[in-house]
Amino acid sequence: MELKPLKSFVTVATLKSFSAAARELNTVQPAISRHIASLEDELGARLFIRNTRDVSITSAGLQLLQDANALLKQVENTKRRAQKAAQGELGSLRIGYLPSACLTFIPELVKQFHRRYPNVDISLFEMTASAQIAAFDRDEIDVGISRPLPKERQMQFRSQFLYTDYLSIVVPTDHALADREWVTFEDIKQESIILFQREEAVGLFDSIINLCQKNQFSPKISAQPKHMQTMLTMVAAGLGVAIAPTCIAKLYTQGCRFIGIQNDDSKVLTQIHFDGVKLTPTALAFTEIAMAAAQQIQRDMTLE
Repeated sequence: MELKPLKSFVTVATLKSFSAAARELNTVQPAISRHIASLEDELGARLFIRNTRDVSITSAGLQLLQDANALLKQVENTKRRAQKAAQGELGSLRIGYLPSACLTFIPELVKQFHRRYPNVDISLFEMTASAQIAAFDRDEIDVGISRPLPKERQMQFRSQFLYTDYLSIVVPTDHALADREWVTFEDIKQESIILFQREEAVGLFDSIINLCQKNQFSPKISAQPKHMQTMLTMVAAGLGVAIAPTCIAKLYTQGCRFIGIQNDDSKVLTQIHFDGVKLTPTALAFTEIAMAAAQQIQRDMTLE
Protein backbone atom coordinates (compact mmCIF):
# COMPACT_ATOMS: atom_id res chain seq x y z
CA MET A 1 0.00 0.00 0.00
CA GLU A 2 1.54 3.26 -1.16
CA LEU A 3 1.41 6.54 0.73
CA LYS A 4 0.22 8.75 -2.12
CA PRO A 5 -3.10 6.88 -2.66
CA LEU A 6 -3.61 6.86 1.11
CA LYS A 7 -3.18 10.64 1.25
CA SER A 8 -5.72 11.00 -1.56
CA PHE A 9 -8.14 8.70 0.27
CA VAL A 10 -7.84 10.58 3.59
CA THR A 11 -8.33 13.92 1.83
CA VAL A 12 -11.47 12.72 0.00
CA ALA A 13 -12.86 11.22 3.21
CA THR A 14 -12.18 14.44 5.12
CA LEU A 15 -13.59 16.84 2.49
CA LYS A 16 -16.30 14.42 1.23
CA SER A 17 -15.52 15.51 -2.30
CA PHE A 18 -13.24 14.23 -5.06
CA SER A 19 -12.97 17.64 -6.70
CA ALA A 20 -12.21 19.41 -3.43
CA ALA A 21 -9.56 16.78 -2.65
CA ALA A 22 -7.95 17.38 -6.04
CA ARG A 23 -7.75 21.11 -5.34
CA GLU A 24 -6.35 20.48 -1.85
CA LEU A 25 -3.64 18.18 -3.19
CA ASN A 26 -2.91 20.40 -6.19
CA THR A 27 -3.73 17.69 -8.71
CA VAL A 28 -6.56 16.71 -11.06
CA GLN A 29 -9.71 14.80 -10.16
CA PRO A 30 -8.99 11.80 -12.44
CA ALA A 31 -5.73 11.23 -10.53
CA ILE A 32 -7.65 11.15 -7.25
CA SER A 33 -10.16 8.70 -8.75
CA ARG A 34 -7.33 6.42 -9.91
CA HIS A 35 -5.81 6.43 -6.40
CA ILE A 36 -9.12 5.45 -4.81
CA ALA A 37 -9.77 2.78 -7.41
CA SER A 38 -6.31 1.27 -6.86
CA LEU A 39 -6.93 1.09 -3.12
CA GLU A 40 -10.33 -0.54 -3.62
CA ASP A 41 -8.80 -3.10 -5.97
CA GLU A 42 -6.02 -3.85 -3.48
CA LEU A 43 -8.44 -4.22 -0.57
CA GLY A 44 -11.25 -5.88 -2.48
CA ALA A 45 -13.78 -3.53 -0.89
CA ARG A 46 -15.52 -0.30 -1.75
CA LEU A 47 -14.38 2.73 0.22
CA PHE A 48 -16.91 5.33 -0.94
CA ILE A 49 -20.44 5.44 -2.25
CA ARG A 50 -20.73 8.20 -4.86
CA ASN A 51 -23.78 9.83 -6.38
CA THR A 52 -24.35 13.05 -8.26
CA ARG A 53 -24.75 15.08 -5.06
CA ASP A 54 -22.29 13.81 -2.46
CA VAL A 55 -19.77 11.19 -1.36
CA SER A 56 -20.32 8.91 1.62
CA ILE A 57 -17.79 6.57 3.20
CA THR A 58 -18.38 2.85 3.69
CA SER A 59 -17.66 0.83 6.83
CA ALA A 60 -14.43 -0.45 5.21
CA GLY A 61 -13.56 3.15 4.42
CA LEU A 62 -14.12 4.21 8.03
CA GLN A 63 -11.72 1.56 9.29
CA LEU A 64 -9.13 2.48 6.66
CA LEU A 65 -9.51 6.16 7.52
CA GLN A 66 -8.71 5.49 11.18
CA ASP A 67 -5.67 3.38 10.36
CA ALA A 68 -4.47 5.65 7.53
CA ASN A 69 -4.57 8.74 9.74
CA ALA A 70 -2.41 6.98 12.34
CA LEU A 71 -0.03 5.71 9.67
CA LEU A 72 0.37 9.08 7.93
CA LYS A 73 0.92 10.77 11.27
CA GLN A 74 3.65 8.23 12.10
CA VAL A 75 5.26 8.78 8.69
CA GLU A 76 5.26 12.53 9.24
CA ASN A 77 6.76 12.11 12.72
CA THR A 78 9.41 9.78 11.30
CA LYS A 79 10.29 12.31 8.62
CA ARG A 80 10.45 15.13 11.15
CA ARG A 81 12.66 13.13 13.50
CA ALA A 82 15.01 12.22 10.67
CA GLN A 83 15.25 15.89 9.69
CA LYS A 84 15.94 16.88 13.29
CA ALA A 85 18.60 14.17 13.59
CA ALA A 86 20.23 15.46 10.39
CA GLN A 87 20.38 18.92 12.00
CA GLY A 88 21.84 17.61 15.26
CA GLU A 89 18.59 18.13 17.19
CA LEU A 90 18.07 14.45 18.03
CA GLY A 91 20.36 11.55 18.83
CA SER A 92 23.33 11.38 21.16
CA LEU A 93 26.57 13.25 21.79
CA ARG A 94 29.58 11.63 23.49
CA ILE A 95 32.28 14.08 24.53
CA GLY A 96 35.78 13.11 25.63
CA TYR A 97 37.61 15.98 27.30
CA LEU A 98 40.96 16.69 28.90
CA PRO A 99 39.98 17.88 32.39
CA SER A 100 43.14 19.85 33.10
CA ALA A 101 42.68 21.83 29.87
CA CYS A 102 38.96 22.55 29.92
CA LEU A 103 37.56 21.90 33.38
CA THR A 104 36.47 25.53 33.75
CA PHE A 105 34.57 25.93 30.47
CA ILE A 106 33.24 22.49 29.53
CA PRO A 107 30.15 22.83 31.80
CA GLU A 108 29.08 26.06 30.07
CA LEU A 109 29.55 24.58 26.59
CA VAL A 110 27.47 21.55 27.50
CA LYS A 111 24.81 23.78 29.09
CA GLN A 112 24.54 25.86 25.91
CA PHE A 113 24.30 22.74 23.76
CA HIS A 114 21.65 21.18 26.01
CA ARG A 115 19.63 24.40 26.02
CA ARG A 116 19.65 24.50 22.22
CA TYR A 117 19.21 20.75 21.65
CA PRO A 118 17.29 19.44 24.68
CA ASN A 119 16.40 16.13 22.99
CA VAL A 120 20.00 15.01 22.49
CA ASP A 121 21.42 12.56 25.04
CA ILE A 122 24.81 13.84 26.27
CA SER A 123 27.60 11.74 27.80
CA LEU A 124 30.85 13.18 29.22
CA PHE A 125 34.11 11.29 29.67
CA GLU A 126 37.30 12.57 31.31
CA MET A 127 40.11 11.35 29.05
CA THR A 128 43.73 12.06 28.35
CA ALA A 129 44.75 12.89 24.79
CA SER A 130 45.86 9.32 24.09
CA ALA A 131 42.70 7.85 25.60
CA GLN A 132 40.60 10.06 23.34
CA ILE A 133 42.34 8.76 20.21
CA ALA A 134 41.70 5.17 21.35
CA ALA A 135 38.06 6.04 22.10
CA PHE A 136 37.64 7.49 18.60
CA ASP A 137 39.04 4.26 17.15
CA ARG A 138 36.50 2.23 19.16
CA ASP A 139 33.67 4.61 18.18
CA GLU A 140 33.10 5.50 21.84
CA ILE A 141 33.15 9.31 21.49
CA ASP A 142 31.94 11.78 18.86
CA VAL A 143 33.97 14.83 19.96
CA GLY A 144 37.30 15.17 21.75
CA ILE A 145 38.85 18.22 23.41
CA SER A 146 42.59 17.81 23.94
CA ARG A 147 46.03 18.70 22.59
CA PRO A 148 46.94 18.60 18.87
CA LEU A 149 46.83 15.09 17.49
CA PRO A 150 49.97 13.21 16.40
CA LYS A 151 50.86 14.02 12.79
CA GLU A 152 50.11 10.49 11.63
CA ARG A 153 46.48 10.84 12.86
CA GLN A 154 45.72 14.37 11.74
CA MET A 155 44.41 13.39 8.28
CA GLN A 156 41.63 11.33 9.86
CA PHE A 157 40.26 14.13 11.98
CA ARG A 158 38.96 17.63 11.60
CA SER A 159 40.39 19.87 14.32
CA GLN A 160 39.85 23.48 15.34
CA PHE A 161 41.73 25.59 17.88
CA LEU A 162 39.95 26.61 21.07
CA TYR A 163 42.67 28.48 22.92
CA THR A 164 46.42 28.89 23.33
CA ASP A 165 48.23 28.20 26.59
CA TYR A 166 51.85 28.53 27.74
CA LEU A 167 54.22 26.51 29.87
CA SER A 168 55.06 27.31 33.48
CA ILE A 169 57.45 26.02 36.09
CA VAL A 170 55.51 24.78 39.12
CA VAL A 171 57.33 24.82 42.47
CA PRO A 172 56.29 24.30 46.09
CA THR A 173 55.24 27.51 47.82
CA ASP A 174 58.21 27.19 50.21
CA HIS A 175 60.72 26.77 47.37
CA ALA A 176 63.61 29.22 47.00
CA LEU A 177 62.22 30.31 43.62
CA ALA A 178 58.63 30.73 44.79
CA ASP A 179 58.85 34.54 45.00
CA ARG A 180 60.20 34.90 41.48
CA GLU A 181 57.99 36.12 38.63
CA TRP A 182 60.18 34.53 35.94
CA VAL A 183 62.74 31.75 35.93
CA THR A 184 65.08 30.18 33.38
CA PHE A 185 65.99 26.55 32.85
CA GLU A 186 69.35 27.37 34.39
CA ASP A 187 67.51 28.08 37.66
CA ILE A 188 66.12 24.52 37.85
CA LYS A 189 68.99 22.51 36.36
CA GLN A 190 69.68 20.79 39.72
CA GLU A 191 66.01 20.09 40.48
CA SER A 192 64.14 16.80 40.22
CA ILE A 193 61.72 17.35 37.33
CA ILE A 194 58.19 15.99 37.24
CA LEU A 195 56.62 15.64 33.78
CA PHE A 196 53.21 14.39 32.73
CA GLN A 197 53.38 10.79 31.48
CA ARG A 198 54.42 10.67 27.84
CA GLU A 199 52.08 7.84 26.89
CA GLU A 200 49.10 9.99 27.86
CA ALA A 201 50.16 13.12 25.93
CA VAL A 202 52.95 12.34 23.49
CA GLY A 203 52.88 15.76 21.81
CA LEU A 204 53.04 17.72 25.07
CA PHE A 205 55.85 15.61 26.51
CA ASP A 206 57.94 15.79 23.34
CA SER A 207 57.45 19.54 22.98
CA ILE A 208 58.70 20.07 26.56
CA ILE A 209 61.77 17.89 25.94
CA ASN A 210 62.47 19.76 22.69
CA LEU A 211 62.22 23.06 24.53
CA CYS A 212 64.66 21.81 27.16
CA GLN A 213 67.12 20.71 24.48
CA LYS A 214 66.77 24.05 22.73
CA ASN A 215 67.86 25.69 25.98
CA GLN A 216 70.75 23.28 26.57
CA PHE A 217 68.91 21.82 29.53
CA SER A 218 68.76 18.10 30.32
CA PRO A 219 65.91 17.57 32.81
CA LYS A 220 66.46 15.10 35.63
CA ILE A 221 63.06 13.44 35.33
CA SER A 222 62.13 11.89 38.66
CA ALA A 223 58.47 11.04 37.99
CA GLN A 224 55.90 10.87 35.20
CA PRO A 225 52.44 10.82 36.82
CA LYS A 226 49.41 9.87 34.74
CA HIS A 227 47.22 12.69 36.03
CA MET A 228 47.91 16.42 36.23
CA GLN A 229 46.37 16.62 39.69
CA THR A 230 48.83 13.97 40.88
CA MET A 231 51.65 16.08 39.48
CA LEU A 232 50.50 19.08 41.48
CA THR A 233 50.19 16.98 44.62
CA MET A 234 53.77 15.75 44.16
CA VAL A 235 55.03 19.32 43.71
CA ALA A 236 53.17 20.53 46.80
CA ALA A 237 54.73 17.63 48.73
CA GLY A 238 58.21 18.82 47.75
CA LEU A 239 59.03 15.84 45.54
CA GLY A 240 60.25 18.01 42.67
CA VAL A 241 59.28 20.86 40.35
CA ALA A 242 57.09 20.47 37.29
CA ILE A 243 57.11 21.84 33.77
CA ALA A 244 53.47 21.96 32.70
CA PRO A 245 50.77 23.93 30.88
CA THR A 246 49.65 26.97 32.87
CA CYS A 247 46.00 25.91 32.53
CA ILE A 248 46.42 23.32 35.27
CA ALA A 249 46.44 26.25 37.69
CA LYS A 250 42.64 25.86 37.40
CA LEU A 251 42.93 22.56 39.30
CA TYR A 252 43.53 22.23 43.06
CA THR A 253 46.86 24.01 43.53
CA GLN A 254 47.27 24.62 47.25
CA GLY A 255 50.97 24.38 48.07
CA CYS A 256 52.03 25.18 44.48
CA ARG A 257 53.38 28.31 42.82
CA PHE A 258 53.30 28.86 39.03
CA ILE A 259 56.20 30.81 37.53
CA GLY A 260 56.66 31.95 33.95
CA ILE A 261 59.60 30.73 31.86
CA GLN A 262 61.76 33.64 30.74
CA ASN A 263 62.18 34.12 26.97
CA ASP A 264 59.90 31.19 26.23
CA ASP A 265 57.45 31.75 23.37
CA SER A 266 56.39 28.12 22.98
CA LYS A 267 52.66 27.50 22.91
CA VAL A 268 50.43 24.74 24.22
CA LEU A 269 47.33 24.40 22.06
CA THR A 270 43.91 23.05 23.02
CA GLN A 271 41.75 21.84 20.15
CA ILE A 272 38.38 20.28 19.52
CA HIS A 273 38.46 17.17 17.30
CA PHE A 274 35.93 15.04 15.49
CA ASP A 275 36.29 12.20 13.03
CA GLY A 276 36.10 13.52 9.48
CA VAL A 277 34.63 10.24 8.19
CA LYS A 278 32.25 9.34 11.03
CA LEU A 279 31.04 12.90 11.44
CA THR A 280 27.72 13.15 13.29
CA PRO A 281 25.38 16.16 13.14
CA THR A 282 25.49 16.46 16.93
CA ALA A 283 29.30 16.61 16.88
CA LEU A 284 29.19 19.36 14.28
CA ALA A 285 26.55 21.29 16.25
CA PHE A 286 28.60 21.08 19.46
CA THR A 287 31.75 22.18 17.63
CA GLU A 288 29.93 25.24 16.29
CA ILE A 289 28.91 26.21 19.82
CA ALA A 290 32.46 25.68 21.09
CA MET A 291 34.01 27.77 18.33
CA ALA A 292 31.52 30.58 18.92
CA ALA A 293 32.77 30.67 22.52
CA ALA A 294 36.48 30.37 21.63
CA GLN A 295 37.37 34.05 22.18
CA GLN A 296 35.72 34.09 25.59
CA ILE A 297 37.44 30.82 26.50
CA GLN A 298 40.81 32.33 25.56
CA ARG A 299 40.13 35.36 27.77
CA ASP A 300 39.02 33.20 30.70
CA MET A 301 41.99 30.87 30.44
CA THR A 302 44.51 33.72 30.40
CA LEU A 303 43.18 35.60 33.40
CA GLU A 304 45.75 36.18 36.07
